[in-house]
Amino acid sequence: MSETGSRLRKQLESANFDPQNYVKQLSQQSDGDRDLQEHRQKIQTLADETAQNLKKNVYKNYRQFIETAKEISYLESEMYQLSHILTEQKSIMESITQALLSTDKDETSKEMLAAFPKETEEVKQRTLTSLLEKVEGGKNIMDTPGRHLVYNGDLAEFDVENMNPVQRVHAFLMNDCLLIATWLPNRRGTVKYKYNALYDLESFAVVNVKEHPPMKDMFKILMFPDSRIFQAENSKVKKEWLEILDETKKNKVTKDKRKKEEEMPSSPQRPEVSTNPFDDEEEDLPADSGGAVVDLGMEWIQELPEDLDVCIAQRDFEGAVDLLDKLNEYLRDQPVTQSVKELRGKVEERVRQLTEVLVFELSPDRSLRGGPKATRRAVSQLVRLGQSTKACELFLKNRAAAVQTAIRQLRIEGATLLYIHKLCNIFFTSLLETAKEFEMDFAGNTGCYSAFVVWSRSAMRMFVSAFSKQVFDSQESLTTAAECVKVAKEHCKQLSDIGLDLSFTLQSMLVKDVKTALLSYKDIIIEATKHRNSEELWRRMNLMTPEALAKLKEEMRVSGIGDFEQYTGDDCWVNLSYTVVSFTKQMMGFLEEGLKLYVAELHMVLLESLREIILVAVQHVDYSLRCEQDGEKKAFVVHNASFLHDTVLPVVELRFEEAVGKPAKQLQDLRKSTRSLKVNPESTTSLV
Repeated sequence: MSETGSRLRKQLESANFDPQNYVKQLSQQSDGDRDLQEHRQKIQTLADETAQNLKKNVYKNYRQFIETAKEISYLESEMYQLSHILTEQKSIMESITQALLSTDKDETSKEMLAAFPKETEEVKQRTLTSLLEKVEGGKNIMDTPGRHLVYNGDLAEFDVENMNPVQRVHAFLMNDCLLIATWLPNRRGTVKYKYNALYDLESFAVVNVKEHPPMKDMFKILMFPDSRIFQAENSKVKKEWLEILDETKKNKVTKDKRKKEEEMPSSPQRPEVSTNPFDDEEEDLPADSGGAVVDLGMEWIQELPEDLDVCIAQRDFEGAVDLLDKLNEYLRDQPVTQSVKELRGKVEERVRQLTEVLVFELSPDRSLRGGPKATRRAVSQLVRLGQSTKACELFLKNRAAAVQTAIRQLRIEGATLLYIHKLCNIFFTSLLETAKEFEMDFAGNTGCYSAFVVWSRSAMRMFVSAFSKQVFDSQESLTTAAECVKVAKEHCKQLSDIGLDLSFTLQSMLVKDVKTALLSYKDIIIEATKHRNSEELWRRMNLMTPEALAKLKEEMRVSGIGDFEQYTGDDCWVNLSYTVVSFTKQMMGFLEEGLKLYVAELHMVLLESLREIILVAVQHVDYSLRCEQDGEKKAFVVHNASFLHDTVLPVVELRFEEAVGKPAKQLQDLRKSTRSLKVNPESTTSLV
């Protein structure tokens, strides 16, 4: 690094470095833009060097961490071996002490015991038989000749996952197996226990469990791929179980080895000169291989379990699965020998560990940044391991947590429509990305698509909950609610591009809230109309300025009332009452917003709401015609009634029919019943 760069680094690394003061001095001392650009380039170079050094340090620390983890693993193994050796030494010392103390015992009794070993074995078998009579389903255990009882006692079994008590058991250790029996709550006669499991001594390993309250006086029995944890009555009993189990397993191995050597036939005499050129080859072939020999001595196979451990530690999931595929391909056509079984047992344990790591990668507790693509690596490897169902479940749970977190972190804006725009953008974009990633990851697993559809409905329910809370629970106006629903529907249509149509789901989930909003706004319009009716004077409307008149004409034109010009007079006068004009504007606004919210389930709700609103105005006109005595005012009321009947109601019917696609019979009947208002002013027809 140059001298200038070193001086700049020291200046930036100084404890008293002030960025604002530094920039201020730099601006004052610089000759122009070129000088600032050069200084910026120096700082950028320094930043790049710092980032590179940081990467090297991270890589170096990571390598040291892996090496330390390996050393810890080796030390743990050595400590376990040392503990086992110390336990054996202690057992030997106790045996020597016991032997020295018993030297003064009667020699005659020893000779008698040595003279009748068969009788001792018979006593052990009788003891086992009497004990097994108390076990339901354990009678056939004595069918094996030479089997006798070594040790037995009560134990408490605990759950391996959460260390909760499971059940009380009684264990019978025999010279070749271990029987686990559970206690019967309802005893019948001499039967106290029920058969639970029987394990060969060669099929399991015994591991001491460290004292970790409440994990006290426990030991674990490992049977691939499962394990069980038992708790002894006290530390002394636990020690006896561990020592006797270890000793019994050793005795069985020694006995089996001796028996195998005794049963091995002597090698047959072969002729000095063989006429069969294949004698040597046939002699070397294993009897169960059918003539095929599995070569497991290759270096990559011997090192494969350790290589898998390294891949898992380094999070090289692809490399681990590639190794498994390579092994499976090699063993596909090979015979199943004992060595192959042992190798598969070691590999299966690594597969379980790899699966657990991949499952943890997809858990919702992990960081949710990066979107759906961040899960692709773990999902693809789980699919390759044959865990498509689990991968699908975890992927969807991960995405559900991500969507929920994104919605929860969304800042609630003062303007409801702005918040809904952001909410829809976040939710539907995330849903679209999830769908595309799902289709890419599970392209060959069509059975998983139904799970995605169910998940989509669940996610939509989450969205509707946040949507309704902001739009409907906050008592927003019907105009705002209609605009928000429109935005949500437009975003929902984007999903149809990938074959996922959730529009019906969205509508069905919003029906209840939309219905409540329509009825609530209908009541507001009715109350406002009744209030204006109570102050009605039946006078022409004077807007005072041409601008106000022009604005009213534009509002009516937008509402669909195109021939409003005929109801305007000279200057700024309108030949209608203020009550009728205000009612018309509110009612047409309600119709437009209601049609934006329209779904088939709300057809009758919208129709009945329109009918109730119109009836309030019509009944007021009918009442005024019957009660008004002034002839001029009565003619003005008839003029307003004609406006409602001939202009407003036909527009309402036409607009509703255009939007819904079918005529509204209720509105047509209502218009027919109002015809008498302008034909016969003295009508007292009851409008219902």
